[in-house]
Amino acid sequence: MRIDAAVINASPLITLFRSGQGALLPGLFKQIVVPEAVWQEVVVQGQEDRAARDLSEQPWPVRVDVVSSPRVAAWDLGAGETAVLSHALANPPLRAVIDDMDARRCAQTLGIPMLGTGELLVLAKRRGLLVSVGEGIEKLRASGLWLSDDIVRILETQAGE
Repeated sequence: MRIDAAVINASPLITLFRSGQGALLPGLFKQIVVPEAVWQEVVVQGQEDRAARDLSEQPWPVRVDVVSSPRVAAWDLGAGETAVLSHALANPPLRAVIDDMDARRCAQTLGIPMLGTGELLVLAKRRGLLVSVGEGIEKLRASGLWLSDDIVRILETQAGE
């Protein structure tokens, strides 16, 4: 099944923009939802950050106010993670893009389809938007995203590298 729409959390946005790879997002998805809680975290709280500047200049974010799902709120996640997962739960065609381990456990438990930032790079390579997942991962790591060597190997294998 082709993934055409996503609701994205702060960490993927920040590391993609800081690593110079934010332009992959509109190439991957026809619709990119950014919950207001995530927008506040990235753009308002990080005013001087490259990710804040770059995201605020993009025409593609679909900003939405989200009513938290009690099923997600019970997990006591951050405001951004709660908004992303609540919106994805209420809108099943959307894929949640999250990296936080507790949020990923919540998504898995609730049956919410998800991708991590590294998986976005694999998808970008499969769609011809990226030449090397390994190089993209190194840029993400240099921008502050922690990925274990095991996860890197898995991602590179998925990408055929």
